[in-house]
Amino acid sequence: MSTQSAEQLPLGLSPGQVVMEIGFDDDCDDTVRGAVETAIGQELLDEDSDEIVEAVLLWWRDDDGDLVDGLMDALGPLADNGFIWLLTPKPGRDGHLDPADISEAAPTAGLQPTRTISASANWQGTKLVTPKGARR
Repeated sequence: MSTQSAEQLPLGLSPGQVVMEIGFDDDCDDTVRGAVETAIGQELLDEDSDEIVEAVLLWWRDDDGDLVDGLMDALGPLADNGFIWLLTPKPGRDGHLDPADISEAAPTAGLQPTRTISASANWQGTKLVTPKGARR
């Protein structure tokens, strides 16, 4: 299995973009967080910020509650063409979500999954966007 450095994660982020992090805890991967900060050239905003952001990094585990509610909360600060990276533990790790849960929750929240990546050894990422016809 090949590994890629965190700087090569295909997250679609650019220098100057504002990214908010929601759901940070001790189990989050600092390499992923560092790669995002390197890509945007600044620190991540915490979930208490009032700024409008281009992307949200949403760390989510199976016991974090209702995923639809979490996605709706993540949509609040998101700019019209923004996106959410839903980061969940990989299969076999504590807190893993069944992919069907994501596929079910995303449309309920007005989102659609576009791709899933291996973000690190323990986390996978699913990019969620607002369908083009539904954008504000």
